[in-house]
Amino acid sequence: MKFLLNLYLDAADPPGERFDEDFLAAAWQAGELVSAHAFADPSIGVVVRVREGVVSVTEGPYPGTSDHVVGQYVLDCESRDRAVELAALMAGARPGARHLAGGVEVRPLMDAAGMEM
Repeated sequence: MKFLLNLYLDAADPPGERFDEDFLAAAWQAGELVSAHAFADPSIGVVVRVREGVVSVTEGPYPGTSDHVVGQYVLDCESRDRAVELAALMAGARPGARHLAGGVEVRPLMDAAGMEM
């Protein structure tokens, strides 16, 4: 099964800090890491909306939350439980690890027919 992990940071997380070393080592060694993508700072992004046919573009991060996605990982593992186990490594589950205040979202991926991949 394939899962998308969204890595969130918020104001409590130090900028530029890496939280994913344990996760990457475990997922890579098990052959479960399909892809990884780091995102640029949200302040240089834009939000595009269309309302009643009118396109608007807003500079900066998506408003309404202090959390923002800083990276995404695609896993191919045997179960949701395994995906959660790997996400917990990134979120700081091991003793002495820094905790990721924004959290890690785990979502199953689906194909165009709506079936889990």
